[in-house]
Amino acid sequence: MLVNATKLPNIFFGLVPLLVGFIFWGWTNNAWAAESEGGVSVHLTPYIVGHIGNVPITATLLSAWLAMTVLIIIAFFAGRRPKLIPSKFQSLFELLVGGVYDYMSDVLESRTLARKYFPIVMTIFLFILFMNWLGLFPGVTSIGIYEGHGADTHFIPFLYPGATDLNITLAFAIVAFVVIEFAGIAAVGTWRYAGKFINLKFLLKPNFTNIIGFFIGLIELISELARLISFSFRLFGNIFAGKTLLLVVMTLATPYLVPVPLMAYELFVGFIQAFIFAVLTLFFIKIAVEEPH
Repeated sequence: MLVNATKLPNIFFGLVPLLVGFIFWGWTNNAWAAESEGGVSVHLTPYIVGHIGNVPITATLLSAWLAMTVLIIIAFFAGRRPKLIPSKFQSLFELLVGGVYDYMSDVLESRTLARKYFPIVMTIFLFILFMNWLGLFPGVTSIGIYEGHGADTHFIPFLYPGATDLNITLAFAIVAFVVIEFAGIAAVGTWRYAGKFINLKFLLKPNFTNIIGFFIGLIELISELARLISFSFRLFGNIFAGKTLLLVVMTLATPYLVPVPLMAYELFVGFIQAFIFAVLTLFFIKIAVEEPH
């Protein structure tokens, strides 16, 4: 890939004012929303905006759909009419895609495997990143409708941070889990891969080594299934805790001053959580494709 390195500083410096303005706008908008609510309202269950038939449409699901739409639009324009001498926009994406692809090639020790699993790992990272950052945008959590009457009136936002919904983070965990298991089966075969977890050699030859191998396989199987919990709850817990912290600070502290560094910190947390999820998926794929011992 061709990347014009002299243009890259201009790209990043050009993003700084946009980032500062984004933080300021989102902070004031959410601060106003916290004041208008008159207190802190924390919901573990997602807000239901409407229904399609019997299927509930939640604010977190709409946020995930919006993040998906934004990614599709960006991908369309990023891959449209690439030039031999790249523009700043094309250079940024070539740097991102080329850097991640080279890193995956080094980790998996195979450019073939990197080419095969790059789309899913990169999609997981970008999807979670945009979904996390979307939760800090102006209007998210503060634009919606009031339902009920009198004392039972409650506010339902149209959009809410997607990762604060355990259903969505669990869906990501299931996707990553299926990809990891598929990678292992495709690399070493179904029976050899299953032999990593179910070792019945002790039935034919009951010695100490085979018995230990049987119990180690069970531990590996439990740890493999536990990834569904660790993947989903890690992402859910960090994003939900960050959103709750912002609400508390905006309500109990000075809502137009203190939340600014917290908003910037949440941008960083959103990136780190997306990075961790994608990198763990990559490293578990690396473990899965290795020959069992």
